[in-house]
Amino acid sequence: MKSLFKLMLATAMAVFVNSAGAADLTLGPGDVLKVTVYGQPDLSLETRVTESGTISYPLIGEVKVGGMTPVNAEKKIAGLLENGGYLKKPQVNISVAQNQSQQVSVLGQVAKPGKYPVESNRSLTDVIALAGGLTPDASDRVTIVRTRNGKVTKEEVDLFAMVKSGNLKQNMRLQTNDVVFVERAPRFYIYGEVQHPGTYKLERNMTVLQALSVGGGLSPRGTDRGIRVKRRGPDGNLTEITAKHDDLVQVDDVVYVRESLF
Repeated sequence: MKSLFKLMLATAMAVFVNSAGAADLTLGPGDVLKVTVYGQPDLSLETRVTESGTISYPLIGEVKVGGMTPVNAEKKIAGLLENGGYLKKPQVNISVAQNQSQQVSVLGQVAKPGKYPVESNRSLTDVIALAGGLTPDASDRVTIVRTRNGKVTKEEVDLFAMVKSGNLKQNMRLQTNDVVFVERAPRFYIYGEVQHPGTYKLERNMTVLQALSVGGGLSPRGTDRGIRVKRRGPDGNLTEITAKHDDLVQVDDVVYVRESLF
């Protein structure tokens, strides 16, 4: 079940990850730019965009590039150099060495938590792929925290359901300062007469019999009759029930396998 979902999600990410094009990116404060002019090595430099959206460039001084695409910024600098009488038809190239102005945070159960650029309107699956994908302990559900006009909102996306159904409406396009948080998957516990007692990831619609299998099956002294489950109710009180093989295991259930009397 888990391997199938991981394969489906990896396939979806491979399809929907877009390559960022320079024409789609807008420059902003903190971005580090490499500016070169063909045939003019003295005019090549690496510079950071200031908080006011400007860079300092030889001969022409402060240039406002914030909010512009690299292509438009190239044209602007070329125009200033030509209009100032410094060069004729200069060929200016701008590349973004570091994108600091348009980033999202990807946290929790991903291979490489951190901040990632969102140029080219990256989607949710895009940035999860950039962060190395989900870890084996990751939940199928992801929370996106967004701030718009001073208002903070949270939205939960069910990755498993989205990929399985092929309905990508929730594969939302992320924007600067969005936070993607991948929670740890729900767990259950199994102990007693099983081969490998311990804590395990709770898969969707997992039955008691499947939980027994995850625990390595019965020990030589174990019995699958009268399996007990300790479960905490909504009121916080702990109850103990005798479970059937096809009963569903719930989050934080403690499954106890008894010793056979014969």
